[in-house]
Amino acid sequence: MNTERPPDIRIEDLEYPKFPDEIVAAFKEMAPMGASIEFNPDKMMEAASTEEGLDDFGTEEFVEPLSVVCQSIEKESGFNGIGRMNAYAQITKSLANRLRIENAYKQHPEIDDLELQPPMIIAGLPRSGTTHLHNLIAADTNLRSLPWWESQEPIPSAEEWGETEGRIQRAKDGLSQQEIVMPHFKRMHEMTWDHIHEEISLLFIGGSAMQYDTMGVLPSWREYYKSQDQTPFYLYLKRILKALSFLRYPEKRWILKSPQHLEQFIPIANVFPDATVFVTHRDPIAVVASMATMLCYSARIPNDAPIDVVKIGQWWRDILTDMLLACVRDREVLANATDILFHDFMADDIAVVKSCYELAGQPWDNEVEERINKYMEEHPRGRHGRIIYDLNDFEIDQDELTKKLKPYIERFGVKLDYSPS
Repeated sequence: MNTERPPDIRIEDLEYPKFPDEIVAAFKEMAPMGASIEFNPDKMMEAASTEEGLDDFGTEEFVEPLSVVCQSIEKESGFNGIGRMNAYAQITKSLANRLRIENAYKQHPEIDDLELQPPMIIAGLPRSGTTHLHNLIAADTNLRSLPWWESQEPIPSAEEWGETEGRIQRAKDGLSQQEIVMPHFKRMHEMTWDHIHEEISLLFIGGSAMQYDTMGVLPSWREYYKSQDQTPFYLYLKRILKALSFLRYPEKRWILKSPQHLEQFIPIANVFPDATVFVTHRDPIAVVASMATMLCYSARIPNDAPIDVVKIGQWWRDILTDMLLACVRDREVLANATDILFHDFMADDIAVVKSCYELAGQPWDNEVEERINKYMEEHPRGRHGRIIYDLNDFEIDQDELTKKLKPYIERFGVKLDYSPS
């Protein structure tokens, strides 16, 4: 195995993205189609129903947030034709997935009787060690985790019931396209068809999730999302998890992860009171710099140049600040949880994972440790090279941000080590 890591790079085309000629031509051809799309909740639900041949979406708590986000996309997103097509495709796909989930319960009412084991849940900002911790724990095959292909289509269609091949191939095809358009994305977050993914995709199917924030700057949506109790949507997440467990490995305990959970400890406590939660913490300045870079890089698809990197970067500064202060506010509602400092985790990751198992009452033995060590050998950190991040790209004042986040930094004893590198 080649262990030589590519050199670190700085993304120089955040504002004026450069694409291969064939991608430029494809975008130009598809743009008019996107411009004609209408974000109408009723019509989108009808389109999903027609596609699936189903009409039962279950309970209707998703309808209001869908209406809010559709209005926000129309009035605030500034999406180009491709952006509108992508957003429409994501939303209608989530509606189709919801139809499949409800149909699975109709066809197999015994799913409702399935009892989930107390889940293990990772909560923390992107770039704070959540993905590494998630991958290490998910290497333990005694646990149930969510691979990328399954997150995109949790329940097969009636035609593919009992099979996985079609869903896997569609996941592979989608990632191949992403690699062409965003070749540096794997330096920030490696994605393969079988990599372990977070359940934000499942919350998205439920109808309310931070995934909408990643689409673009949608102020009305964000304001609405923050004002709503997310408990009904975490209840729907549990509904999906039960269906997934019914299909594969019903006896296994889930290991879950999403940054969204960091500001949703109350819904987690309401819906998963028996969960063990691992909360990761890293210098928030470094997290803001890297997250802003990643979202500006992703913005090259739905937005025309010049990309407003200052607007997007500062928008994510504010979202991440909200999330960290919510963590301070609500941390004590978690009955069984531990805080993991990034520098401690990087110093001895196996010891940290062992402590997580101990807190969760999850068995640990030589076989588990061997699987985790094997994963690390096959997936060395930074194997695709790293990105150089710089707050100055987004006109974010480091001292001002540090002052605003002082309650978080002091509450959890986070070590500040950011430097543009």
